[in-house]
Amino acid sequence: MADTAASGHAGEPDDSGNAPTTRLPREIWVLVGGSFLIAIGYGLVAPALPTFAASFDVGITAASAVVSAFAGVRLVFAPLSGKLVTKLGERPVYLWGISIVAAGSIACAFAQDYWQLMVFRSASGIGSTMFTVSAIGLLIRMAPPRLRGKASSAWGTSFLLGGIAGPVFGSVLVGFSLRAPFLVYGLALVLTTVLVWWQLRHSHLVGPIESGGRPTMTFPQALRDSTYRAALGSNFIKGWVVLGIRTSLIPLFVKNVMGTSEAFAGIALAVFGVGSAGALLLAGRIADSRGRKPPALVGLVLLALGATLLGQSSDPWFFLFASLIAGIGSGSVNPAQSAALADVLGSDARGGGVLAGFQMIADIGAVSGPLVAGAIADNWSYTTSFAITGGITLLAVVLWLFARETLPSGDTSEMTGTSEMTGTSGSTATTGVDDTAAAGQSRQQAATES
Repeated sequence: MADTAASGHAGEPDDSGNAPTTRLPREIWVLVGGSFLIAIGYGLVAPALPTFAASFDVGITAASAVVSAFAGVRLVFAPLSGKLVTKLGERPVYLWGISIVAAGSIACAFAQDYWQLMVFRSASGIGSTMFTVSAIGLLIRMAPPRLRGKASSAWGTSFLLGGIAGPVFGSVLVGFSLRAPFLVYGLALVLTTVLVWWQLRHSHLVGPIESGGRPTMTFPQALRDSTYRAALGSNFIKGWVVLGIRTSLIPLFVKNVMGTSEAFAGIALAVFGVGSAGALLLAGRIADSRGRKPPALVGLVLLALGATLLGQSSDPWFFLFASLIAGIGSGSVNPAQSAALADVLGSDARGGGVLAGFQMIADIGAVSGPLVAGAIADNWSYTTSFAITGGITLLAVVLWLFARETLPSGDTSEMTGTSEMTGTSGSTATTGVDDTAAAGQSRQQAATES
């Protein structure tokens, strides 16, 4: 990582021995801006997608399957996305990924039947996993060890602020046409591609990294770490609830049970986003000062409570309150699990399989969540479906209760962590997924602790 080493990491002491700065690298703020634009577009589509699918005379499960198909393709394509990142680098894969999603979204706007919508939305999943893997790799690679919570919360906050604005505008757009949000989403992604390309075209921080001498942490090695297992559990819940049920079951519940309009579904999604955005910054500070576990545990409990209360709602105001509670829980978990993932890996480590596994578990949740919850709602009730979701969320709480704390001490050396991991892992053969550089500590006991 010659370029990175030359420029220095924000948040680390310089050669003169000055105190570390709390400023994040400019490249992280470019990713933050890009995620904001992406989230606006995604928020535009969220209120319309299940209703648009249902407009082709299909049931709840089939309408939910359109949401799951997107995540399913992401899941299948994740290993290949990692290989593309290894061969081409994060920046070009990020840009091509956004471009593919843009093309797929515009095509969705012109879908003439249910299966066309399914195909176009599924194709967008290919591009989605490309820019997700590359963006996570860039963020973790550039974030200083003591500012990982801050970097994760900044990235997540921008996405959620866009998610707040998106459903509001999306609710207005669906009043004109269910197709309009997809067209606007595609145009927003084109704008994002141009922005990121222009800002990062000369950056050394996002350039290719020399791979010689860098240790490798494989997915099985990381899986022996109790913190990595906890992060997988909470990211599965994120996929199930936040990426899946929130955008599939909630709009249908609002329309079929509460009898309100699609516009109210957009408002509820925006309230969820407000809660998440409000919790992200505070959770990031706590994760960097008190540890990764406290915000993760509190967030999961609140998410379980909010999900359960959603199914009990008959009054619109109570439904918005439950959405707010669930949103606060989601926002509290994200910085903690992202920072913990970076702690498990090393700043000089090649952890493609670890990163891909982390992303794929969320996609598994996003695929299975709408299908399982939709089937339960079809055969029993929405109340039962949301209650089961709350119970599954509590299982992740157990994993975090027994996870080790990974917040690095101020004098911990990054090189020590990766050197010890090399001794533990022996060969540094590639994982066959991607060689995205990770930021964080990876100690020998982390790989062997259960």
